[in-house]
Amino acid sequence: MRGARGFRLPWRRGRPIAAVEHAPTPVQHHVVSVELGPQAVGRAREAVAAYLPTTGVASGSAFADAVLLVVSELVVNVLRHADRSPVMDVGMTAAGRKLVVGVADAEPRLPDLSDEGMGAGLRMVTELAADYNGEVSAEPAMDRSGKVVLVRFEIPA
Repeated sequence: MRGARGFRLPWRRGRPIAAVEHAPTPVQHHVVSVELGPQAVGRAREAVAAYLPTTGVASGSAFADAVLLVVSELVVNVLRHADRSPVMDVGMTAAGRKLVVGVADAEPRLPDLSDEGMGAGLRMVTELAADYNGEVSAEPAMDRSGKVVLVRFEIPA
């Protein structure tokens, strides 16, 4: 069907085109709590590796390996610098072609993300994020005392 000026009226066939083109992408969110200790890195990696395929990331891909390395480094930083945390939360959020990995702990002191302040681990995390058009940030936790370090990636096509 055509309107007064000859334009197609897509809503006559069902949903308007704008609703289809601008429909929000589904957001997937997964969080696992991991106790601090010798098994923390392995447990966090296992949880993330199990969740990655649901976001469309192929297990064993270079991107999946980069995400798992980032998780390992962030968990090691919690083990080294957040000794008041009995547990940490490792979270992943995926929407569209974006993936955010976050590690939250009870230490309120934010890491220094400047070039001069970062250690080798955070520097590597920053470089891996940049390889996938991403970035690293840290912010105070919203629902409790502590902080969360967030690493944003663009999921490769």
